[in-house]
Amino acid sequence: MITLAIDIGGTGLKASALDASGKMLTDRLRIPTPYPLPPTRLVEQLHELVQPVKTYDRVSVGFPGMVRSGVVITAPHLVLAAGPGSKIDPKLVKAWSHFDLAKALATALGKPTRVVNDADLQGLDAASGKGLEVVITLGTGFGTAVLHDGQLAPHMELSQHPFRKGEDYDEQLGDVTLKRIGAKAWSKRVHKAIAALDAVFIFDHLFIGGGNAGKVRGELALNVTIIDPNAGLLGGIRLWQQTQGMSM
Repeated sequence: MITLAIDIGGTGLKASALDASGKMLTDRLRIPTPYPLPPTRLVEQLHELVQPVKTYDRVSVGFPGMVRSGVVITAPHLVLAAGPGSKIDPKLVKAWSHFDLAKALATALGKPTRVVNDADLQGLDAASGKGLEVVITLGTGFGTAVLHDGQLAPHMELSQHPFRKGEDYDEQLGDVTLKRIGAKAWSKRVHKAIAALDAVFIFDHLFIGGGNAGKVRGELALNVTIIDPNAGLLGGIRLWQQTQGMSM
């Protein structure tokens, strides 16, 4: 059984074919995320991106926003007119609201497709399956996933929750802010975010993923681990082993 794993990011669209053990069968494919990006254009771009992958049986997709049963509820990064740091386009907000991305991709690619939040997909790969585990992703924005004994909890957009100084986690810890304030000051915020999440979840373990995970400075607790940035793709296998709340 070959799984085509797709990771939709605010700065890049990535894909790879995985065998049953999660081994990559092809080099990771990547193109920059184009803007503006309405749903129909995203589907077209992904269809073009995966053309080099000739054989696969099913598709797993990580999406940067709130997704329920394969349907996009919100897409905070993809409704920006010109990418990270730009203004929200009301027309894109309307276009993305309740768009059935799983159905659209299944039709375009001709294979059963499951779509979940991108941090959830990373969490499925990183989690040990023991206890309460939290995953945060540091990339274009800030993502989270929560798992208990390996099972995904209903997704919560904690990235949009107030964090400090009147701004949410996305605004305080996103890539635009990292570039503006530098890694040292940004890392202090990351440590504060981890402490805040620990106070809420009292997690057994927390994993840090995403393209900016390696830029975190300072000592991390023993129950905090930085994970492989490719986990967004490798979690595609476990997604098909989860049943609750998924759409084919």
